[in-house]
Amino acid sequence: MRTRDVIVGTDGTASSKAAVRWAAREADRRHLPLHIVHAFDWDWGEARYDIGGQYLDFTRRVAAAVTATAFDQAREVAPNVKIEMSTPFGHAAAKLLTFTDDAELMVLGNRGRGGFASLLLGSVSQRVAVQARCPVVIVRGRGDVTDGPIAVGVDDSPAADHVLETAFEAATSRDSALVIIRTYLPSIPLWLRNVPATDVDTPDQDDEERARLDELVAPWRSKYPDVAVGTVLSHDSAAAVLAGASHGAQFVIVGSHHHGAVASAMLGSTGMQLLHHADCPVYIARPLPRQDPGR
Repeated sequence: MRTRDVIVGTDGTASSKAAVRWAAREADRRHLPLHIVHAFDWDWGEARYDIGGQYLDFTRRVAAAVTATAFDQAREVAPNVKIEMSTPFGHAAAKLLTFTDDAELMVLGNRGRGGFASLLLGSVSQRVAVQARCPVVIVRGRGDVTDGPIAVGVDDSPAADHVLETAFEAATSRDSALVIIRTYLPSIPLWLRNVPATDVDTPDQDDEERARLDELVAPWRSKYPDVAVGTVLSHDSAAAVLAGASHGAQFVIVGSHHHGAVASAMLGSTGMQLLHHADCPVYIARPLPRQDPGR
């Protein structure tokens, strides 16, 4: 069984360059190899007139140059990391997803070369974030930040323990503080139905929710006693609170659902909104798939 790699997708854009640096530092921290991937496709309209294969040769040279530049960027921030490079031919999202079965982590920038400039998240990054079988980090906002706390959102889903485990491991490996955020909508009297829930004072319900949060976090505090932990309980939406926390955090961690009626439901609305609006990298925590023993 081979060692899992940290995979980073690159296309030479500023966003992907930040992703390469983030991935290289993470591979170094985990003592794992870094695998740089640039999937390239061609314009079939132009390829029809490619006499002698010059167009394909040019495309391959461009792909090799993109990965070579990424190699230099990774080596600059992590000189001791083992680096492998691949330039598969095909659609970027589809090719990157093939690497996620055996990856420790997939890292991508939030925007690629294609699509519309007004989009906050590129289609490749969104598809990989939603469909990958391994954890994914989308590097956005302050992508090169290496200090500050780690923020994590938790709820009552079955994924909560895995999300907390990911967060505590990340905090202890970086000697960072951890901010655990939980939001809920309180039950309010009918005569207050026109008042926003965020403006209603519900101390008894808040005490109950805080006790539930403390109970959820207690085993992880005990396992990681050296991690400084703060908790935030809010009536606001999880996406809004986590987006606010992202302005001072190294990165934000959210969970991923394992099923859904539509693809985006596998990530959830909170995670999807953060991928579009967070001011720091977003870490989507999901369990690693089992490796084929023969690989």
